[in-house]
Amino acid sequence: MIVLTSLVVLAVGFWLVFALLGAVLKLVFGIIGGVFSIVGGVLSAVIGGVAMLVVAPVVALALLPVLLPVAFLAFIVWAIARSSRRPDVVVMPAAQR
Repeated sequence: MIVLTSLVVLAVGFWLVFALLGAVLKLVFGIIGGVFSIVGGVLSAVIGGVAMLVVAPVVALALLPVLLPVAFLAFIVWAIARSSRRPDVVVMPAAQR
């Protein structure tokens, strides 16, 4: 009976040691994975920002034929609305005597 109890205690001890080792490894690799995730996110944001800076002028030039008539129409509407407005009334202070 003592031999069986000592084998059970030994097995439970090994199980606890390996469970603790697994928890420590899981924590360490989780932290390492989190660091890599943060570094990857920052790196992709930088690369994406540079790519947007390169692509944005090309897209703006490609959309220029569409945007010019719209801008011209907006300017015409603004000019008509501004010209049909009455001039602002300016109140001059009374001259002191």
